[in-house]
Amino acid sequence: MSDQLRPRASLRTAVVWEVLKDALERRVKATGREALDVLDTGGGTGNFAVPVARLGHRVTVVDPSPNALFALERRAEEAGVADRVRGVQGDILGLFEVVDRVGYDAVLCHGVLEYVDDPAEGVRNAVEALRPAGALSLLGAGLGGAVLARALAGHFAEARQALADPTGRWGDGDPVPRRFTADQLTGLVDDAGIEVGAVHGVRVFADLVPGVLVDTEPGAMEELLRLEAAVAELPAFHAVATQLHVLGEKRA
Repeated sequence: MSDQLRPRASLRTAVVWEVLKDALERRVKATGREALDVLDTGGGTGNFAVPVARLGHRVTVVDPSPNALFALERRAEEAGVADRVRGVQGDILGLFEVVDRVGYDAVLCHGVLEYVDDPAEGVRNAVEALRPAGALSLLGAGLGGAVLARALAGHFAEARQALADPTGRWGDGDPVPRRFTADQLTGLVDDAGIEVGAVHGVRVFADLVPGVLVDTEPGAMEELLRLEAAVAELPAFHAVATQLHVLGEKRA
């Protein structure tokens, strides 16, 4: 859990990071280039961009927030990878106003589709930025996880509302504009020209376990991370995951 080449080992990033790191290693072998060109759309302060740069890759982060990009610059400098991380203000729907088409070996689209008016266009742009056989890492909010969380909190009407709502929202106070099922996400990437390689459930149990238990029980964090990794690829658990991760390659 101390591997400095990955983000802080946390319940929010550990499963996705391990999958992403393996995908980048496969692209390195396939291309014969040790340094890949990686695009991180909505990459914010660099939770993934900086660790990817530590692996030796060149990372372009596109994010609409100037404050996030400023924090990214500072973070990259502190990590010693400022020469491999570039921040650009923009968003995925206007992606090609700030980056080139077909210019990247891998594209990260994490926590973006929930907030755009047209998720299908967002995915198409992410795919269009990829070189042939490039890797797409897509992370979106899961519908089932929200339904389960509202029900366990005793908000049964809100759970039912999220289940029935076309965007998966549980009410006007819901901070997430849109949620997805695994079939919806895989359908979006398939339509955009991606061959789906794997689907992972992320934070299946993490958001349901009391934080005090994880923080105070010896070894609880490590065991919970192992459990999350064990169920991540099992379809039965995708329906209750807080987030869903889709990994695939651009078709030739």
